[in-house]
Amino acid sequence: MTDATLVYDDDCGFCTWWAEFLAERSDVRVVGFSDLTPELRAELPDEYENCSHFITDDGVYSCGASIEEAFVRTDIGRNVGSFVEFLRNFEDYERLRERSYRRVADNRSLWGRLLSKTPPGRRRSDDES
Repeated sequence: MTDATLVYDDDCGFCTWWAEFLAERSDVRVVGFSDLTPELRAELPDEYENCSHFITDDGVYSCGASIEEAFVRTDIGRNVGSFVEFLRNFEDYERLRERSYRRVADNRSLWGRLLSKTPPGRRRSDDES
């Protein structure tokens, strides 16, 4: 069992695509905003719906840091984990990571035209994605 949980906007097709992409390639548990338990909700910041979050025993990563942390736990991201650790030593990297996350998040409808899955709450029982 993993100690890591990615919390994401499960009303967004682009976000759902990413969450499932990460879940299929790791042992990370994914939980949508609509499925938050009171215990998980208590670990999140007040304005939690502004971005995704990655919860571990060590703490909560939000926005760009959440996707980065989830990605380095995937089968393909493990190969770059030490490089990401090195990059984290630089403030410019953190700013770039967060600015990039915000640009993508603010344009989810555009990105969703390229990468999208039907959000869980909108799926019918016979839907596959």
